[in-house]
Amino acid sequence: MSNPKKTAVLLLAHGSPDSVDEVPEFLLRVTGGRPLPPAVVEEVKHRYGLIGRSPLTELTLKQGELLAQQLGLPVYVGMRNWKPFIADAVHALITDGIEHTIAICLAPQNSRTSVGLYRSALASGQDIPFDVDFVESWHDHPLLIKAFADKLRAGWDRARRDAGVQAIPIIFTAHSVPERTIADGDPYERQTNETAALVAREAGLGAEDWTFAFQSQGMSGGAWLGPRVEDTILGLKEKGHSEVFIQAIGFLCDHVEVLYDIDIGFKEFAKKQGLRLWRADSLNDSPLLAAALADIARSRIAEAVPNR
Repeated sequence: MSNPKKTAVLLLAHGSPDSVDEVPEFLLRVTGGRPLPPAVVEEVKHRYGLIGRSPLTELTLKQGELLAQQLGLPVYVGMRNWKPFIADAVHALITDGIEHTIAICLAPQNSRTSVGLYRSALASGQDIPFDVDFVESWHDHPLLIKAFADKLRAGWDRARRDAGVQAIPIIFTAHSVPERTIADGDPYERQTNETAALVAREAGLGAEDWTFAFQSQGMSGGAWLGPRVEDTILGLKEKGHSEVFIQAIGFLCDHVEVLYDIDIGFKEFAKKQGLRLWRADSLNDSPLLAAALADIARSRIAEAVPNR
């Protein structure tokens, strides 16, 4: 597409350390410099060690490449907590003479603990000489919903064939946040539930086929949003189910919350309860995900062009 006012897209994401040895420094960035208890740091290192490495950075850069191909505009990637940092991406945008930037967080549901922190990181530390059109949320974008539903149907069909059953209950999940966040009026809980309901409808599920739970509650104390996945699994066991299927609709690519929390933690928990657990593939390099991001960017560009 044409590039009015030298426009680019900036994808913002969480970031992930490249090795287990980098976990302590990474966690300090996550907490804004507040030290965590040594036991918490060691547990996170253990989890990263079990999965080898998180592919989040590699997959996010790939998502940027696919978006650039679909959009025909330059795409930059900035991470809040690791390289390439948001500040580095901003510097590159300035160096390249970009005049207008559409900033999209790769966290489609808006929370001040994710999207809000990305926005603050983008605005801090330097004067930005270009316009920024910040996308607050896109949790209900039709192409995002279709991308999730396609992965759900494919994975659910495989699981049912493996189990030899007609139906397996589905748990949609998203990352938990502190309860105080929601008490302050944060839209995250509502938006995650809306995404789950839209994916269920797109996939043709009935109300009895699915439920929703929050995963990856923090280890540093305080009340975190539920229901927890573990409690939901126990509830399904009490109803007589021996299989469970998970789809994480709060994450756009594989990361420790998927590769450890679901593939190792929840799978082992379910096994101890006598249940088999499957999950949907993450979106990762999904063309539909790239198409959703491209559609968002095109819409924002069209809105920015004055009527002639």
